[in-house]
Amino acid sequence: MTQSSSARSVRSLDWSLDQLPGLDAQAQALLRDRGILTTLQLLKAAQTSPQKIQLAQIARVPVNAVIKWVALADLARVPDVGCVFCGLLLHAGIASVTQLAQTPPHRLTQQILRLQVAMMQRRDLCPSVNEVTRWVQQARSLSPVR
Repeated sequence: MTQSSSARSVRSLDWSLDQLPGLDAQAQALLRDRGILTTLQLLKAAQTSPQKIQLAQIARVPVNAVIKWVALADLARVPDVGCVFCGLLLHAGIASVTQLAQTPPHRLTQQILRLQVAMMQRRDLCPSVNEVTRWVQQARSLSPVR
């Protein structure tokens, strides 16, 4: 398999909502009652502003919380990001797969390093440029959620 055909075969990952950071058990239960069990279901249910407002009312949270969940769920679609690194990317200023795909890996690595040093006084937790490059490449090969 060539590099380009390999890149085209990257598939979005779908996670159980209990694995998504920032989504408490009460909100999960309220969403589950509406049939929203996974990150891809959340993305499909919150594609428009009115849908986000409706979900915020259902989950009894501010709309900004739903916007954050949607951003995390979108970033978690990237296979090597998943639910482990989606929060780190969001805190580093990356709010979507589209934005990740357009960000130069070296610049993003520096953003993450600054964040890690500022918040945790640690440099050793920063992903390598090679790892961030894989994230960006995978983000470029993902299709939008429909």
